[in-house]
Amino acid sequence: EIVLATQERQVLLELEVQAGATVADVIARSRIAEAFPGFDIDALETGVWGRIVSRDHQVVDGDRVELYRPLQMDPREARRKQALAGRTMGQAPESGAPTDRD
Repeated sequence: EIVLATQERQVLLELEVQAGATVADVIARSRIAEAFPGFDIDALETGVWGRIVSRDHQVVDGDRVELYRPLQMDPREARRKQALAGRTMGQAPESGAPTDRD
């Protein structure tokens, strides 16, 4: 599998590759770049099951190659903003309470 998610959508593709295939091979074979025009796929970090790996890392049966977009905000800063607003991560804002979009 290979997966890339944006705020608007997520694409998860299943594919078969030959033994000895690398993360780079999976990315090329999947043609995932075509599903995300405007994204510089070559600039994205790569991982397998949540662990950062290089593009020359060999995949094995059952691996999920993940493409990571840069963070919009440092997670610590996001938690700090939530705490200042009297909320915790995952908690819906109260009706009428300001949000990050306000």
